[in-house]
Amino acid sequence: MKNPLSQRVLNMEESATIAMAQKARDLRAQGIDVISLSLGEPDFKTPEHIQEAAIEAIRSQQYFSYPPVPGYLDFREAIARKFREENDIPCTAANVVVSTGAKQSIANIMLAMLDPDDEVIVLSPYWVSYADIIKMAGGKPIFVKGDIDHNFKATAEQIEAAITPKTKLMIYSSPCNPSGEVFTRAEIDAMVTMLQRHPGIYVISDEIYEHINFTDDHVSIGSYEAMHDRVITVNGVAKAFAMTGWRIGYMCAPEPIAKACTKIQGQVTSGANGIAQRAAMAAITTDLAPTRAMSNEYRERRQMVYDLLRQIPDIKVIMPTGAFYFLPEVSAYFGKSVDGRTIHNASDLCMYLLEEAHVSLVTGEAFGVPECVRLSYAASREDLQEAIKRIKEALARLQ
Repeated sequence: MKNPLSQRVLNMEESATIAMAQKARDLRAQGIDVISLSLGEPDFKTPEHIQEAAIEAIRSQQYFSYPPVPGYLDFREAIARKFREENDIPCTAANVVVSTGAKQSIANIMLAMLDPDDEVIVLSPYWVSYADIIKMAGGKPIFVKGDIDHNFKATAEQIEAAITPKTKLMIYSSPCNPSGEVFTRAEIDAMVTMLQRHPGIYVISDEIYEHINFTDDHVSIGSYEAMHDRVITVNGVAKAFAMTGWRIGYMCAPEPIAKACTKIQGQVTSGANGIAQRAAMAAITTDLAPTRAMSNEYRERRQMVYDLLRQIPDIKVIMPTGAFYFLPEVSAYFGKSVDGRTIHNASDLCMYLLEEAHVSLVTGEAFGVPECVRLSYAASREDLQEAIKRIKEALARLQ
């Protein structure tokens, strides 16, 4: 019988982060004590004032109908004000589209802008879903890699060398998932200077980790006057407000692109959850004290994890400047064996650590850095200490 599935889905990779999280859940279901450091999910609860905003929205009985496809007008106005005041990005409600998570925002953009064989420069390491979303939209990802010796950040010169007549978009995240690195103002300056020589290229700036930034200087490329009409800035409430399950993301885009994304969303999901929009509005318009407290806790865990990782022989690690990830280089363990089991690559190493140490990580292959693994420190200090102890012991058994 002919396979009923499309070539599109057959060619698509499963999300590595979701796959590892499921493997960890499967082992837990068997009664095994697995510590999961694979998902980028805050281990905090959504702040109470945001919960109360959702409860009040339910009690008001005003938000039970289909919401407008791009989001409620007052919420979009609040988002536009946030972009203007916090990021210095010119933005009105007409530029804003609210979606079911920042991932849908990125998918909407790619579907709205890419034709077959259009090229998208992807700064690598990159978030796991960028490449497959680009391919799903008919485009071709072109990876430009920054290695660990350069803090995982590609330079403007590297980016320019990758530009061809088919280049339509560039996408990157800062703070970066998976590296945790933040592009500095000088680095963004250099990008903008370079991009001015290539006026037909648009930029998607993924700023979902904006408030988990230990440099105290978040720079939005959309704030540069030369880039105002060429940047789509993507953000959301999942990371900064511990709202992953509420599924609210948003963008500020040039109006024709925002309208196109609304058109696509109208045929796919329509508007994002109405109650979640009211909760998200409370998140972005009220005191950031809970977010700052959460970020400060991550800062302290970051130092603890860095100190522990540096005690493991043959792991190369740098101190990240944002988000809540480490991206240690582990290639020194490739080719080593224990009990007849050989570690050929990062995927093998992650599976070995899951099955033998009962710690869930994600292979760097999924992020464009096959010599690395990603570790999320969005977990309790106790779990982090125990997990790294287990990792160290399991790696010591490899010869």
